[in-house]
Amino acid sequence: MEKHANIGSAAGGPSAGTSYEPSILGTVPSTGTAIHLVNDDVLQTVLHRYRDQIFYLGQVYGSTPKLPLWFKHFGTGPDGAGEAYHLGVFGKTGSGKSVLAKMALCAYMRYEQMGLLILDPQGEFAKDFRGGGSGEMRIPLEGVAKQYKKQVVTLSVRNLVLDRWELFQEILFESDFFQQLTMPKGDNRRDACAKLADELKKKKVELEDLHGRAAFDKAWKILADAKVQQVFYRTAPSRDRFESARADANPDEFFQYQWQPVTALFDKSRKGAKTVEAALNWLLDLSPANGVRPVLVIDLSREQARGLFWTDTIQSLVIKRLLDGITTTAERRFQDGNEKGLNTLVLMDEAHRLAPRHLPENGNAAAGVRGVLIDAVRTTRKYGLGWLFISQTLSSLHTEILQQLRIQFFGFGLSMGQEFQALRQHVGGDDSALRLYGLFRDPHSSFDISSRQYSFMTTGQISPLSFAGTPLFLNAFNRVDEFLAANGLSIPSTGS
Repeated sequence: MEKHANIGSAAGGPSAGTSYEPSILGTVPSTGTAIHLVNDDVLQTVLHRYRDQIFYLGQVYGSTPKLPLWFKHFGTGPDGAGEAYHLGVFGKTGSGKSVLAKMALCAYMRYEQMGLLILDPQGEFAKDFRGGGSGEMRIPLEGVAKQYKKQVVTLSVRNLVLDRWELFQEILFESDFFQQLTMPKGDNRRDACAKLADELKKKKVELEDLHGRAAFDKAWKILADAKVQQVFYRTAPSRDRFESARADANPDEFFQYQWQPVTALFDKSRKGAKTVEAALNWLLDLSPANGVRPVLVIDLSREQARGLFWTDTIQSLVIKRLLDGITTTAERRFQDGNEKGLNTLVLMDEAHRLAPRHLPENGNAAAGVRGVLIDAVRTTRKYGLGWLFISQTLSSLHTEILQQLRIQFFGFGLSMGQEFQALRQHVGGDDSALRLYGLFRDPHSSFDISSRQYSFMTTGQISPLSFAGTPLFLNAFNRVDEFLAANGLSIPSTGS
């Protein structure tokens, strides 16, 4: 960093008439050049004009100064980037990636004009927003939201209401409902689900009423209709087998154990219930009553689904509905002439599972989620909608998503095999950066929690010190109180 006299006004510099501009020290400085050891005071002086934009996640790797970072909202103005961008946080289990993502989330909560959506397959973020998180370093997301006057709504599987007939068909297909009627998975079952949904709609049954006994009785009667049976079974022996199983079944048990766990997902009468569409419209309201955009957390963990029909496939189907909803809304707002953009960040945990490079067998639901995500990262930036992906791996995440990331954090655990090759591509083959990354040690190799180092390499324009275009390195804070104090957050610490 070079110091120049009489170039501009002193932005908090040592003396009037002094300003600073970035410089890459590619040669030995000339005789008489002032050299200063960089410390927090020097950085604060140099970056004085950006002091309100700076946020800290940790210290410069191998040193003591805090590494200044900036997380800008997606709108215009001094604190805005002027457009949306995508981020990624990568590292093996235990590398500190989730904690780093939560700290970054705190940075974005500073902006009243920014909305935040968190898709939480494991329920980890939801617990922190409820104030009940666990782990060595519990970031008080609930307290940070209160300090910034952010309203937080957490919807779990128990109060998120599904609102599409197509979802009902898919979930019924995945359930044991037709399996108990001697119909295995296949085209026949898919045809049966579609026909049943179509006939229920003809009888004016609403999705939100499917959970009731009256709707079930209509469905049971529909399946007894010979003309309906001919739609999904062409041969008489197959229809006879199906009808025999249906006639022998106990309707009361079928209603309780097969029908209700599926249809409860569409029941609006549940406590605190909100449909997917209503929840997204609330999040994306650009003019909320209190002037502060909210935080919406969708807890899709199995823990919250007791008593409901819930599998990984159903989770994927629900995530796809959420993704379809937010991308469709974003496009509609854009086409309606909304010049401000959505100014919204979507945090996606477990990204390697939801958008894998290679689909598993029978991965139809996963393919749907992956397709929507790939399309989203290509198109939603212009709508003011950005994404933050958290993943345990680089090599197993779809390449199209990786290529669209503007800012990336790489934690411990990516230094071998395919992971290292993927990492090399993302740092442009910078051998010196890769060698330094290779020095990262496993945080859990230290038995003393206070001495654990959660190291990260970061690429992209994440810091005012990123002018050289080379990766930056940091050790993330390993104490909550240090993180809070560094960023002026007056919240009681909930972790060591």
